[in-house]
Amino acid sequence: MKKLDKKAKAYALKNAISHDGKASVGSVISALFNEGLKREEVKDYSKKVSEIVDGVNKLSIDKQEKEFESLKEEISERVGREGLPELPGAKEGKVIMRISPSPSGAFHIGHALTASLSYLFVKKYGGIFYVRIEDTNPDNIYLPAYDLLKEDSDWLFEGKEKIMIQSERMKLYYKYAEELIKKGFSYVCSCDSEKFRELVNYKKECPCRNLGIKEHQARWKKMLDKNGFLPGEAVLRFKSDINHKNPAMRDFPLARINLDKHPLQDKKYRVWPLMNLAVTVDDIECKMTHIIRAKEHRDNGERQKLIYAVLGKKYPWTAYLGRIHLKDMELSASKITEGVKSGIYSGWDDPSLPTLASLRNKGYKPQAFWKFAERIGISENDKTMDKKEFFMLLDSFNRE
Repeated sequence: MKKLDKKAKAYALKNAISHDGKASVGSVISALFNEGLKREEVKDYSKKVSEIVDGVNKLSIDKQEKEFESLKEEISERVGREGLPELPGAKEGKVIMRISPSPSGAFHIGHALTASLSYLFVKKYGGIFYVRIEDTNPDNIYLPAYDLLKEDSDWLFEGKEKIMIQSERMKLYYKYAEELIKKGFSYVCSCDSEKFRELVNYKKECPCRNLGIKEHQARWKKMLDKNGFLPGEAVLRFKSDINHKNPAMRDFPLARINLDKHPLQDKKYRVWPLMNLAVTVDDIECKMTHIIRAKEHRDNGERQKLIYAVLGKKYPWTAYLGRIHLKDMELSASKITEGVKSGIYSGWDDPSLPTLASLRNKGYKPQAFWKFAERIGISENDKTMDKKEFFMLLDSFNRE
């Protein structure tokens, strides 16, 4: 790390010269990642960087410029990642992207960092940015979350987002489901779920798969009929390659029966689309051009690509992000919701929570999250930070 001291001072001087004589610790540390600093070393080296930055900030700008001349050969041409990379295939004014929160709670800092990337690309090129609230599972909805997510979105995305609520688009999902059945690309399966799983694991077709289209259309109507199938008795499946090397791709489900009361729709609907149907329909209808999503959704992305293909649609450019592990912080929206309900927290803006509501009250700005997201960039590598390291960087971006 001692070899980084000269480089740290050089970056601090360059940063200070660009910002009216005041360098920021976060910018210097970000730049040092290009010089070999590892994220796990930040905690140990941050004190030294702070001392270097403090020393540089005490100098006059003339002195800073003079010292930088003697050290500028120590550093790379480019200081960290300034701004966003180019987005493949992006057309000016025509980039359409989205984020897809579930209404299980409000946004926390993990949501903010991943969502900001998509918003910043739309902001850079021009286009439409959707906040799509995915609420087609009646069992996992916290009613106040609809308003909480809108409030957070208006703050983080400057009120320029378009908010969609999936449960308000049910007829559209039904239309696509019926089209897939009519074209022979999906079928209604009434097999026992365990028996079905056993069959597909051995690459064998279930008895329902090759029944005629009219039979599956009748079964679909029976799913929709209040006097028809009961929950668990039938599911709509996509007809894929039963020999696919990945078992998760084989005849995956598209819709199921759920009779639980929905907070917004009450009991208006009994058949609910699952993620891969609803997401595909919305992405097609909204003409999504680019998607940035967590890498744990890679299989879902491949499933959705299959549906795009049978419908003759071009799949959007897609990138996957690694997980950001933030130690010492509770980042489960469901757990925070339970804490709010039980009184452990005073609300979603409780000062101890890493939520946007809490951080807004503490004076953080949306731009701090944007800058942080830029520095993380599009990478499938997982990243781990502890609370102290995270807020040291966020604070420096907030000051900028």
